[in-house]
Amino acid sequence: VQLQASGGGSVQAGGSLRLSCAASGRTFSGFPTAWFRQAPGKKREFVAGIREPTYTLYADSVKGRFTISRDNAKNTVFLQMNSLEPEDTAVYYCAARRITNAIVRRDANAYGDWGQGTLVTVSS
Repeated sequence: VQLQASGGGSVQAGGSLRLSCAASGRTFSGFPTAWFRQAPGKKREFVAGIREPTYTLYADSVKGRFTISRDNAKNTVFLQMNSLEPEDTAVYYCAARRITNAIVRRDANAYGDWGQGTLVTVSS
């Protein structure tokens, strides 16, 4: 599957952005998907993941501020980011597991398909 992430940009602290990850080549349906991020000089870290029908998982640092969702009809996963902080500045990547009905994992190695990344910059 090919993943295309979009929606990044520059915002001030307290602002919002909505990231999108569109899949092509096969459906997202049934495959857990997640967002990761990587800040300069830091390791890639898990942000949020989603598995049908309603299971979601968040990193503690974004819980209550970010919301992951999916639209199977559009084959797209979204990440709504509110109350953004300078510490959220990073390149954001979407990823999908290759095993149907697998669990959402925080380990990036569990995901076999990755998008190209979209940059989010939050200024104070």
